[in-house]
Amino acid sequence: MSSHPQMITPVNHMEPGPRRVRAMLGGRIVLDTTRAVYLWEWPNYPQYYVPFDDVDPNVVVDEEQVRRSSRGTARQLGLRAGDIERPAAARLYTDDALPGLAGLVRFEWEALDAWYEEDEEVFVHPRNPYVRVDAVRSTRRVRVELDGVLLADSSSPVMLFETGLPTRYYLNRSEVGFAALERTDTVTACPYKGRTSDYWSIRTPTGVHADLAWSYAFPTGAVQAIAGLVSFYNERVDIHLDGRPLERPVTHFFR
Repeated sequence: MSSHPQMITPVNHMEPGPRRVRAMLGGRIVLDTTRAVYLWEWPNYPQYYVPFDDVDPNVVVDEEQVRRSSRGTARQLGLRAGDIERPAAARLYTDDALPGLAGLVRFEWEALDAWYEEDEEVFVHPRNPYVRVDAVRSTRRVRVELDGVLLADSSSPVMLFETGLPTRYYLNRSEVGFAALERTDTVTACPYKGRTSDYWSIRTPTGVHADLAWSYAFPTGAVQAIAGLVSFYNERVDIHLDGRPLERPVTHFFR
């Protein structure tokens, strides 16, 4: 049995998206809609499907190719904004698609420069409306080690509970052993927490273990309690909680 709640939304489930959604390319607004639809292509999170009427036709390039999938037939679209071209950036579903999909466009997230839900930038993928992310202060003792090297020992963690992921433990920097940490240039992003400001590899007697710790200097408003704190991948380090060793979870290494 998993140690944390799992995603349970079935594939191809659709729901209306109540948020205003915009996306930009080369300084131009490519789409601006209050009629986006969530569609779960896999259980972990949905993608936005947007009415073609809410897409700027001046940036759309019909590539005159057809793509077929279990969801139906779609025309392949590219994007062009000034000198910027993004081929195979989207697909427009036709009348033989799943019910409710005809006339909707599914964009590749990385084909756009930036996405916004209302006026807040969102990274990586849409926020799942069925996901909770709670940053909760605690006085439970958290001890982090790797290869016998003590990395952190805290009695004031912020415990971050996120649906579908193991609990992440965010620790005060004064409780982290930075002698074993080596800063890297890695930057990652999360739809719920924002963009990381710091990443560290860990040096132990067995060698350097790349990018196992991170921090958010300016997280999203919902998880401000983790600002500036340091967390470690449960999957790659040894964590003791209140003196009890935790099993390393098996995940896809989401933060």
